[in-house]
Amino acid sequence: MARSLHNRSVRTRLRSLQKRVRVAGQPAAEELRALISAIDKAAKRGIIHRNAANRRKARLQKMAAAPAAQK
Repeated sequence: MARSLHNRSVRTRLRSLQKRVRVAGQPAAEELRALISAIDKAAKRGIIHRNAANRRKARLQKMAAAPAAQK
């Protein structure tokens, strides 16, 4: 019971961080680094699947690189 509550809070935190980065449009490097670190830690602990973590990070990197390429 306690473990599932902890895992849920970690997933909720991940969603909040992702939303903050997505809404920012061009996120600060520090926010992006913190989100990627949180994703890696969740994957390492088995809270999210390793492939799902890699997919999320790839999409983040692609989103972060897109505005820079348009300039």
